[in-house]
Amino acid sequence: MIFRLRQITRTAAGRDITRERMLEQPSLSVGRAAERDLQLPDLAVAPDHATIERIDERRIRVRASGTLGFDSDGRPTRDATIDAWVGGELRFGGHRITVSREDDDIVLLVERVEPLSEAERDVDETAAYSLRRLLPGKRTTAWLLVVLVLGLFIGVPIWWHGAAQGAPDQRNIYALRAQQSWSSGPLSDAHHALEGKCESCHVKAFVSVRDDTCRTCHKQVHDHAPLARQALARASPGAGDRFLRDVAHFFGKEGAGACVDCHTEHEGAGAMPPTRQAFCSDCHADLKRQLADTKLGNAGDFGKVHPQFSPVVMTAPGEKPVLQRVSLDAGPKENSGLKFPHKLHLSGSGGVARMAQRLGAQNGFGSALACKDCHTPSADGTRFLPVSMERNCAACHSLGFEQIGGTVRTLRHGAPEQVIADLRAFYRSTPATRPIDLGGMVRRRPGDNAQGQVARVYNAAAISRPASAEAAIRAVFSKGGACYDCHVIAPPSASGKGWDVVPVHQSLRYMFHGWFDHAAHRTEKCESCHAAPQSTEAADLLVPGIKTCRTCHGGEASSAKVPSSCAMCHRYHLTPGAPWRSEREAVWRGPVTATRPRGGALR
Repeated sequence: MIFRLRQITRTAAGRDITRERMLEQPSLSVGRAAERDLQLPDLAVAPDHATIERIDERRIRVRASGTLGFDSDGRPTRDATIDAWVGGELRFGGHRITVSREDDDIVLLVERVEPLSEAERDVDETAAYSLRRLLPGKRTTAWLLVVLVLGLFIGVPIWWHGAAQGAPDQRNIYALRAQQSWSSGPLSDAHHALEGKCESCHVKAFVSVRDDTCRTCHKQVHDHAPLARQALARASPGAGDRFLRDVAHFFGKEGAGACVDCHTEHEGAGAMPPTRQAFCSDCHADLKRQLADTKLGNAGDFGKVHPQFSPVVMTAPGEKPVLQRVSLDAGPKENSGLKFPHKLHLSGSGGVARMAQRLGAQNGFGSALACKDCHTPSADGTRFLPVSMERNCAACHSLGFEQIGGTVRTLRHGAPEQVIADLRAFYRSTPATRPIDLGGMVRRRPGDNAQGQVARVYNAAAISRPASAEAAIRAVFSKGGACYDCHVIAPPSASGKGWDVVPVHQSLRYMFHGWFDHAAHRTEKCESCHAAPQSTEAADLLVPGIKTCRTCHGGEASSAKVPSSCAMCHRYHLTPGAPWRSEREAVWRGPVTATRPRGGALR
């Protein structure tokens, strides 16, 4: 049993459009609801108005489902039977349904006719129950909203900006201000004091923040490099970048390299967002091609394109030390003036380990010496303090040479002239029959003696007392002597200068173009980066190479453990006196004092 539905709709031009559907089912539901088989969008039709059932091949029966009836051949009724061979007409509100037969199908021709009453007019149901007729049209509403937005977010802030120029410092920064609607977020911690004082940075309305405005507070900021060379090194922008540059220039933004290119504000409270890697790689990724005379290597991504580290190394110690930058690929050696084998001191067996076990309770040593037993971190944990005899070495290496009562006399470390003077005074004031114990001065085996004791002599040549003060002095500064085994000795010269010790230089910082923080790596073991347990000479440079750092660090967008941008280790602004340093990192080389090693130290 098939019902053939033909619905006729009329266009605005008066043309009829017929749509046909085939429904193979014994009955049809008629009503205004969308789920009806035959939907009639008319307020005069109930949501579930009637049911049309097929009785046999010729006849159908129409029955009302609710209280509303319908018209059958012009007569109101609630139940009607129609013979399709004869034909008939049904009317539901403003819709007319003509019943006929075609082949074996029942044909229902549905068309909209003029309504006969107010309830049957062609009224859209949504419009009838809404306020649409009382509101302005869509176009008018859109223009009204445009004017409202412009007034609230441009007109009012401009008016408020002009009205508040009189006394900006007396305004409550927590009060509601119209300009806040332009802010994309709060300021960072560095500029929190300027919160609510927009005119401090935005001097001119609709003009980008200028470099001169930044320098009113940041007076000590220096350029990364001469501006002319920066312009040559910068890569040529593409068409899209040129368009964005022109748009920015229209709003008063300065050219490439402006402060706001790197320092972005209004990104939320907290630290200012770090500089993106692209800001640096724009010049440094292809620097050698842009600047043929540069000595710097290309650096575009730490994990892929970055030169080997070139630490500043002491190549010649002394009163006028020589410092040079040398690539780690060249295997540089550091001549610090010390003779110190890390391997011997970190060994788990032998005399040093036995000494550590013997003095462990007193000095906090373990079963063997570790890096922390000699290297003391600075207060901020960034780097380590210079190793000193008194703080780090004297626990095992005593310079005592005589004990008077309960007091041990020691030679003055770091002052060769005082050592010579003390020995000569000793020989002048000591009876000839009183022996001098030079064990601490001649040679002392680690582990034989503890701190504060007179060293015992195990060198047979030193058992007897030297015949004179000069012999004792020569023994101290010669092979096997206490000074000789740890320091580089300068013998007496023809000019009359006596025995001396070459000043010791301890480099506390090697990378002057980058920054490294030990505190950030405290979860790692020292041996993870520094090959100290295998070092047999003090000249071995234990600075890790780039390959070691890349085991954890990669480029900004890499999948490494620690994605690292350029700003993690490098700074953009220079300060006078060093290739790179901040104000809190001074370079000092002062005179020898009790707390400052001879030759000073690089901070």
